[in-house]
Amino acid sequence: MENIKTIKGVNRETWLMFKGLAAKKGMKMGDLLESMIKEYSKRSEDFWNEILSGEKRISDSEAEEMLKTVRKLRKDKGFRI
Repeated sequence: MENIKTIKGVNRETWLMFKGLAAKKGMKMGDLLESMIKEYSKRSEDFWNEILSGEKRISDSEAEEMLKTVRKLRKDKGFRI
């Protein structure tokens, strides 16, 4: 794997905080970044799984009624439908 020595657009304060976190955890900065990305990806996936596969908040009939109301409001106010 290719080693990248810099990350563009990271200010000095953020870079120093990142280095400090890695030192505090006794990790190499690359290993810390990799673990942070994996954790972020897992949380993001869990979040979307909860939204897409979780319990419905409203019934299908309530959702249909809400869509009708939104369409009517958008039409009355001149927005695209």
